[in-house]
Amino acid sequence: MSSVAVLTQESFNEHRSGLLPEQTVSVAGQDEDALPTYKEAFPPLPEKAASPEGTQETANAWTSKIRPLKSSIITQVFHVPLEERKYKDINQFGEGDQAKVCVDIMHKTGAHLELSLAKDQGLSIMVSGKLDAVMKARKEIVSRLQTQASATVAIPKEHHRFVIGKNGEKLQELELKTATKIQIPRPDDPSNQIKISGTKEGLEKAKHEILLISAEQDKRAVERVNIDKVYHPFITGAYNKLVGEMMQETGARINVPPPSVNKTEIVITGEKEQVALAVAMIKKIYEDKKKNATTIAVEVKKSQHNRMDYAEISVDPKFHRHLIGKGGVNINRIKELHKVTVRIPPDNEKSNLIRIEGDPQGVQEAKKELLELASRMENERTKDLIIEQRFHRAIIGQKGEKIKEVRDKFPEVIINFPDPAQKSDIVQLRGPRTEVEKCSKFMQKIVAEMVENSYSVSVPIFKQFHRNIIGKGGSNIKKIREETNTKIDLPAENSNSEMIVITGKKANCEAARNRILAIQKELANIAEIEVSIPSKLHNSLIGSKGRLVRSIMEECGGVHIHFPTEGSGIDKVTIRGPIEEVEKAKQQLLGLAEEKQTKSHTAELRAKPEYHKFLIGKGGGNIRKVRDSTGARIIFPTAEDKDQELITVVGTEEAVREAQKELEELIRSLDNVVEDTMSVDPKHHRYFVARRGQVLRDLADEYGGVMVSFPRTGSQSEKVTLKGAKECVEAAKKRMQEIVEDLDAQVTIECVISQKFHRSIMGPKGSRIQQITRDHNVQIKFPEREDPQEAPIQENGEANGEVKEPVDPNAPKKCDVIVISGRKERCDAAVEALKALVPVTIEVEVPFELHRYIIGQKGSGIRKMMDEFEVNIQVPAPEQQSDKIAITGLANHLDRAKEGLLERVKELQAEQEDRALRSFKLTITVDPKYHPKIIGRKGAIITNIRTEHDVNIQFPEKNDENQDQITITGYEHKAIAARDAIKAIVDELEEMISEDITLDSRVHARIIGARGKGIRKIMDEFKVDLRFPQSGAADPNLVTVTGRPELVDEAIDHLLNLEEEYMADVVENEAKMAYMRPSGGSAAAMDEQRGPSKGFVVREAPWTTGNEKAPDMTSSEDFPSFGAPVATKTSPWGPKRF
Repeated sequence: MSSVAVLTQESFNEHRSGLLPEQTVSVAGQDEDALPTYKEAFPPLPEKAASPEGTQETANAWTSKIRPLKSSIITQVFHVPLEERKYKDINQFGEGDQAKVCVDIMHKTGAHLELSLAKDQGLSIMVSGKLDAVMKARKEIVSRLQTQASATVAIPKEHHRFVIGKNGEKLQELELKTATKIQIPRPDDPSNQIKISGTKEGLEKAKHEILLISAEQDKRAVERVNIDKVYHPFITGAYNKLVGEMMQETGARINVPPPSVNKTEIVITGEKEQVALAVAMIKKIYEDKKKNATTIAVEVKKSQHNRMDYAEISVDPKFHRHLIGKGGVNINRIKELHKVTVRIPPDNEKSNLIRIEGDPQGVQEAKKELLELASRMENERTKDLIIEQRFHRAIIGQKGEKIKEVRDKFPEVIINFPDPAQKSDIVQLRGPRTEVEKCSKFMQKIVAEMVENSYSVSVPIFKQFHRNIIGKGGSNIKKIREETNTKIDLPAENSNSEMIVITGKKANCEAARNRILAIQKELANIAEIEVSIPSKLHNSLIGSKGRLVRSIMEECGGVHIHFPTEGSGIDKVTIRGPIEEVEKAKQQLLGLAEEKQTKSHTAELRAKPEYHKFLIGKGGGNIRKVRDSTGARIIFPTAEDKDQELITVVGTEEAVREAQKELEELIRSLDNVVEDTMSVDPKHHRYFVARRGQVLRDLADEYGGVMVSFPRTGSQSEKVTLKGAKECVEAAKKRMQEIVEDLDAQVTIECVISQKFHRSIMGPKGSRIQQITRDHNVQIKFPEREDPQEAPIQENGEANGEVKEPVDPNAPKKCDVIVISGRKERCDAAVEALKALVPVTIEVEVPFELHRYIIGQKGSGIRKMMDEFEVNIQVPAPEQQSDKIAITGLANHLDRAKEGLLERVKELQAEQEDRALRSFKLTITVDPKYHPKIIGRKGAIITNIRTEHDVNIQFPEKNDENQDQITITGYEHKAIAARDAIKAIVDELEEMISEDITLDSRVHARIIGARGKGIRKIMDEFKVDLRFPQSGAADPNLVTVTGRPELVDEAIDHLLNLEEEYMADVVENEAKMAYMRPSGGSAAAMDEQRGPSKGFVVREAPWTTGNEKAPDMTSSEDFPSFGAPVATKTSPWGPKRF
């Protein structure tokens, strides 16, 4: 069969002239020249042609420019003028519809919005978030907060598709960028008007962008040139080189249909001038080739035909983008690998058919791979896992470390977490069905563990004991956290809460709770009792939002009352607190329960919140009087309650009526505002108005909001005005008179305490001094600290010509004098309290050799004692060799610290004595040949003796002189017992004998067994030791059996029986091999007849031009023959290891 090809005259002449040199080969030097050259024998592969776009230098990971990292969060500010604002109610700024719209936008987009009002009443909106979120938020802001306008713009109908862009992407981008809505007429609509709606500014921007796109398309042109199919290769050139050069030169895009597509039309696109130039170049090539080309017939064997094939496969369009891959990576790999073209229909065709063209084998392989990919995607599953959002951060881990481990474990599964702003619990898994299921189970297991570890329990602990639970430097709480593996959170110092929250596994939380409660119980006289109250009454006793039970807890000194879980049916109620308060709370609870069972009545009344403190009275005195006289319980609102005016009265109907009547009278009298005056010496005015009127604020809080007015500073008036409810004014007036009396009786005394103790007296953050001030109602002022570096300069006793008075050496230093102000008796009590806080130092005698043990590793021992006893312990420096240890601290702490230190000394001395007893040594002489037997396999026997007798056994080192000495260290009686155990082993070994037997070496491997399994079984069964000869031994058949005489004989009989059994198999196998072996010497004889081979020789090889050496063809190592052993060359470095 023949095939037709087109050749030009020039290419035909070139082909004919290229054949001539082959026909005129020189005869001279026939032998050498007859040899092929290296390039002829091994022709190089053709180099890959440059792509039409021009060659691109391979990107280098090290030389490529690293793009700087940019923040993913951006901030933009948008301005809405007053005339364009939808919501213009200035009075409702920050609330109303406008605020609701902003909150909704934040929820929908995930962006953060901040509104502010400009001077011109325009609205400024700052939007922060990711770029996509900010652009979406901007669009929402414009459409919902700004008045809308509309406009139309007319551009040619054929330009509309460029405004829409691929899959509508360009249109979406325009709408986001300009914050407008753009409506483009449908293709079947003849109108060329594009409608735009949005803000004025947005309309202008959108118009401008659309007109720009249209103007750009006006510049562009499309030309279609019909060229006969046979001339297409001349236009494209080899490897598309010619068409690539034309595109580079003209800047136009030239699309030549591939050989497999039966089309003659070449499409050129670009700007008008570029297209015209490209069309002219193509037509010139076509005309030239048409004029000079001739057609000839060339006969090609059918077997050499490069047959093209195609195949079509049906794949659901939703999987097409996955087949293409990101940036076309999947489809390009398939094209390159199988040398085929693949046409995947665009989305707008809605077609399932994918066409593959190319070499038949490549088409089939590409088809198979694409179908496998599609099948895998059909098998792909998406699963939504419901995981509480609070766990997401923990699952992801710091910098994504934990989720990376999960992704590495399941590489085929894609795990997507929702954006935190969405407040969603759905985590999406996507991948192969089985892998998704495995990953789902794995993640559910992680969540289950987190849920288990997130069990939480709240423990009520009296506030005064929190610092004891924390311990010095947090030592106590840290220890509890570590030992129970829980998270323990304490309320802030300024918080009124007493709840300590423990989080972790349930069992661990309970353990931590018990330990914390034990600390409280140990520190205080805390009692816990259980009261049986019918469960049906629990809710009524607790009251609305816990108000009733809370009033009992507050009244009874802050006891804790715990009711069982609702619906549990348990009657027991737990009360915990100081013994006397617990008993009081118990009586109140039982009384209240009895009332509830008989006839309980509730009434409500209202009073201004500022009256509540006055109604309650100091220490609850007023309200207690009402309760005692009526028997009713009065409940005031807490800070958390919404209604701060509501007061609830609970009790029998009669008691409630009476209490209500009394309270209403009190409230009416409080509503009756009166004004009164009193005289206060001007010298005391400052006390009341100091610290921004703190004393006056306290009076107002305590006495129903009474207002106290002092005369202006400098007026010297004594008149002070009080205004408020009559009872409140009278009570406040009485309190102010008490304060004035205290101020009149106030004295100032000095307390001399060395400055070095001041910091210790003050305590952490001045807590100790604040406590003394509160307890004794005095003012305490500490002096300024003296700088030791600033020593006074003496100038012969004179300064500025004046003679200085001599300083009394016995007078206290100013820096040591603490000034206390208040009533004399209170000042004296405060002085005693201050002096009690002065640290005292005592010395304790402790033997010098124990000092390092008391200090402990890195000071841990001494630090623990100092934290426990709240003292400072000073150990003298080692060079002093002193037995005295100094303890400094408060007097009431020193005795405990001294006892603790002496107790530790006793423990250390006991440990020293025990160490001395444990250091008893004895030696035993044992022949070195028995040492391995005493040690045992992997040290099993000697480890057993050491453990059983609690001793240390030391065998001699290789270089020791006494190789037969074994040293035993431990308690004397235990060392002797260990020695006896070793002697027993030696005695047994000395009774043993060794016998040599001859076993055919060919059966040794069978007897030893895989990994020594067989030989171990024999040794265990007969209690003997077997030694087989090593490779290269003088007698390879000699086997040694060692053990007790009777056991050795039995083992030898067994071995000989095994030899007899295995030898039968060996002989049989050798006979079979003799028949299978070829006749001897035939292969060698053939090699001799052939003679030495020169091998394959070529001219102009690379190794003849450089320093490289040609391979040695005779080397059996470089060119080993099949089946023959290789004799390796000796090397100074030893044999090669492969």
